[in-house]
Amino acid sequence: MDTGEVLFIVSRLSTGALAAFFAIIVWSRTRDAAWMLMVIGTIAAYIETVYSILELFGITGSDISIGSVPLAAILLPNIRTGFFIAAFAVMVVRKLRRR
Repeated sequence: MDTGEVLFIVSRLSTGALAAFFAIIVWSRTRDAAWMLMVIGTIAAYIETVYSILELFGITGSDISIGSVPLAAILLPNIRTGFFIAAFAVMVVRKLRRR
C-alpha cells in the first residue's frame, strides 16, 4: 500500500468521522424529522465508508450476493441516498403546506 492509498483512507475516515460526530450532536439537539433523516443519512454514509475500506483490505462479511456484487455494496449507498431523499421530501412537503 503506497502513501496515496494511506492518505485516501485516512482522509475518508477522518472526514466521515467528523461529519458523523457533528450529526450525532445535531441529533441530540433537534426533533425535526427532516434533520433526523439527514443525520441518519450521514451516519449511513460513514458506515458505507468503513465498509468500503474494509472491502479494500479484503475483509468482507457478506456472503449474500446478487450476481457478483455483494448485497451490502448495493444497499449501503442506496440507503444513504434514500434517507437524503426522504429528508428533502419532508422539507418540500412542509414548504408546500405553508402556502
